[in-house]
Amino acid sequence: MQKLTARQEQILNLIRDAIQNTGFPPTRAEIATELGFRSANAAEEHLQALARKKVIELTPGTSRGIRLCESGQSRISEQFAISTNFAPQLTLPLVGRVAAGSPIMSEEHIEASYNVDPSLFSAKPDYLLKVRGMSMRDVGILEGDLLAVKKTSTANNGQIVVARIGDEVTVKRYKKTGSLIELFPENPDYSVIKVETDDFALEGLAVGLLRSWN
Repeated sequence: MQKLTARQEQILNLIRDAIQNTGFPPTRAEIATELGFRSANAAEEHLQALARKKVIELTPGTSRGIRLCESGQSRISEQFAISTNFAPQLTLPLVGRVAAGSPIMSEEHIEASYNVDPSLFSAKPDYLLKVRGMSMRDVGILEGDLLAVKKTSTANNGQIVVARIGDEVTVKRYKKTGSLIELFPENPDYSVIKVETDDFALEGLAVGLLRSWN
């Protein structure tokens, strides 16, 4: 693994903290603000350097398209070995394609189980959901990713949720006004979904993201 500068270590830790605290990586503007850069371009230069050193991956054209590579995860794990070495592992079922009409956690939907460090997430998740499609691309949630989900029947406006609409399950940003629920994509190629509460069921909140290395 190539040696990082002190500033690169700082930015890597900032990315890790954002993922741990919010479930998602920071934007370039957020990095610039946090570290006192004059513009997001300065943050971008450091991110490109980290990408060349293969500790992160960058997804072009997305505001939060920053992802920790295996080497970046390992570096963070080594750095925080004292605090995480004895952390209990959490076993989470991986939900694959969800069949129409049956509960999301039905046995036939479970593809595998993963042991993960619970400190990676902003709240304790109950399962991992394999992401289908690119409707949430601009917050760094891509096809094939593993979304960590906490089961709940309530959500605040602006949170990213897993929702069931009729027989379909989708990941979107949530907004409720009266009896109208709007589910917003994070990709301009997709349309906002509007649904009445009678046709809607909240399956859970997104509390983190894992990259599938398989």
